Amino acid sequence: MSKSWCEGPAQPKLQSSPKTFPGGARRSFHSDWYKSHPWLEYSQLNNSAYCFACRHFSLPDAPRTVFTSLEGYQNWKKAKMKDSGFCSHARSESHVNAMFAWTENKKTMDKNASLFAIMDEENKKQVTENQYYVKTLAEILVLTATANVAQRSHRETSDSEKKGIFLSMLDLLSNHNPVIKKRLEQQAKNAEYTSKTIQNEILECLAGMVKKEIIQEVKKSEQFSVIVDETRDVQKKRSYYSGVVHESFLEFEVAEQMDAAALSDKIINFLEKHGLEYKDNLVGQGYDGAAVMRGAHAGVQAKIKGVAKHAFYVHCSAHCLNLVIVDAVKSVADAGNFFSLLERMYTFISGSYVHNRWLEVQREMFDGAPRELQQLSDTRWACRHIACRNVMDRLPAIVQVLEEIASEKHPQRAVEARGILAQIDLNFAGCLVLFRKVLSDSKYLSDLLQSKTVDYSKVVELVESLKETLIQYRSHDSFEEMWSETLELCTRSSIETTQHKPKRPRVTSKVLQGSVVASTLGQHEVPDNKHTFCVSVYYPVLDNMIGEIGRRFSNTSCNIMQGVQALNPSSQTFLREETVLLLAEAYDSNTEDLKHELHQIRRVLLRKKGLKESPTTLMEMTQFLDPYQDVFHELFRLCKIAVVLPVSSASCERSFSTLRLIKTYLRSAMTEKRLSSLAVLSIEAKRAKSLDLDEFVKCFAEQHGNRRIQLL
Repeated sequence: MSKSWCEGPAQPKLQSSPKTFPGGARRSFHSDWYKSHPWLEYSQLNNSAYCFACRHFSLPDAPRTVFTSLEGYQNWKKAKMKDSGFCSHARSESHVNAMFAWTENKKTMDKNASLFAIMDEENKKQVTENQYYVKTLAEILVLTATANVAQRSHRETSDSEKKGIFLSMLDLLSNHNPVIKKRLEQQAKNAEYTSKTIQNEILECLAGMVKKEIIQEVKKSEQFSVIVDETRDVQKKRSYYSGVVHESFLEFEVAEQMDAAALSDKIINFLEKHGLEYKDNLVGQGYDGAAVMRGAHAGVQAKIKGVAKHAFYVHCSAHCLNLVIVDAVKSVADAGNFFSLLERMYTFISGSYVHNRWLEVQREMFDGAPRELQQLSDTRWACRHIACRNVMDRLPAIVQVLEEIASEKHPQRAVEARGILAQIDLNFAGCLVLFRKVLSDSKYLSDLLQSKTVDYSKVVELVESLKETLIQYRSHDSFEEMWSETLELCTRSSIETTQHKPKRPRVTSKVLQGSVVASTLGQHEVPDNKHTFCVSVYYPVLDNMIGEIGRRFSNTSCNIMQGVQALNPSSQTFLREETVLLLAEAYDSNTEDLKHELHQIRRVLLRKKGLKESPTTLMEMTQFLDPYQDVFHELFRLCKIAVVLPVSSASCERSFSTLRLIKTYLRSAMTEKRLSSLAVLSIEAKRAKSLDLDEFVKCFAEQHGNRRIQLL
């Protein structure tokens, strides 16, 4: 039976019902009776019929009948008779009044239901428009963040002509989109969602979604490395996910203190905050060569290794290569003088008056677009290759410009031009040819070291290749070839190839007699011929570079790096058991299982030999094992470790570049939270642009529940 009028008549569909025996005949209730008497309801428990209308809609003074009693109607024999049963009850006045009341109630309910449906539909439409509007705001912020464009302006009032990029783009969209236009014109001012606070909340939500995606990938990868550098402090993750090595930026962290204990605590707290299992899964840590980072006993790397025993420290290889070139130049006086002259030359020719003449001379002497001289970088010496190349290719024009300026009446410019011109001699030309050749060979390695996907086995190969190239240069034939190129450059640039010796020999000061003097300014001899240049410049530069490569990249010969090389198909030690075990022992692998896996993988690779799917690099070897990781579990784990070991902190340097693009002089008051959010969206632009905006709306609505507009 129905408990209230809201439920409607209880009319169960019966397959069979209890039989009663009035007068000896077997009778029962039939479900078909509902059709002719819609007010009828039946109780299976009582085996009785009732009148729904009379039970719920009778007038207060209406008489009680069997159809409203607790016992109900059970005389099935007379149920369908005209003068009794259902028909008799249907003609009663009390029933007619109850039916009228029930009918009026249904009309009212139908009308209300229709109204509720309209209101619900309108509400859904409003929510859809709200979601669309918030998505549009998010898209504008993603676009401006990935383009490193300032969103806000100094004054953003409605009557301001320069509202900033964010509001200007929103106004532009409103001219072409009625939903946006309606929202801006009709919405309350506190529900436009264009304030800096809402912008910060949206940026934080978007950046959080990007970081969540990165963290999930790192967790799925299991093995990962951390790369840290400081401009305050920046942290990145390197992991193997979906067959590819990823280097991903997570955030800038403010370092209140710069000692090893504070920095290591900052890194560990950061990993714990994001729920990363670092004690077993952190397999590598990459920093620059600062003492506080690389200290073997009290440095950051030592403290991290104290809590994450597998976190092998890798000194940034790009930084090592930079130091190789720096030390090679510092140890040879003529090389240092050469680069100082290049810097002076750049400064002089960059002046507005000289620069205009420089462009004119290039157009007269060379086809194509004029070239600019490059400023020398103090930290990226491999980039000086471009500076050497441009000077060498345009040296005739440089000499002509200097000669013209030297003959002018402007005393200061003329003196400076004559000073530079006097130093452009045979020795300068020799250094120019030498360093263009050496830096050109170094540049390829430098560029590769800055790649996000390069692995350490490839670095070892290329470092050895560069070392062999420099050793080949240290031969008589290579020097003769270089010297011929130098003489040809001098002829083309009208530089004298004969040196004038000083009239008097230089004498050691009497004060220094009896002392061992390595080198003084007074004792420095300028190379005056081919032999002297070869002995005092050419060989020393090459010898220093070869020696520094051996010293700076000495960690490539340690046990772990030997093990990494043994997983590289192009290595001579590929899958050599005793070498692979060096890596396995460092990372607590099951050596017995690994030995069996090495035996089996050799047989598998032998069958694949010569085929297209046969791996040739460490990365290809890892991808080859990926489908068989359950079979070659230990070997696949070691390959993943090998490819995620950090090579350099170049990605951190790129993050610093992004930081400088975001936090410009005009945006120096930006909060750290907003800066970090913008940095995540800019550096991880590919991820940011592919975010699911429906998920963003849910995230935004859940994180910030007190909303002026309904989003869900």
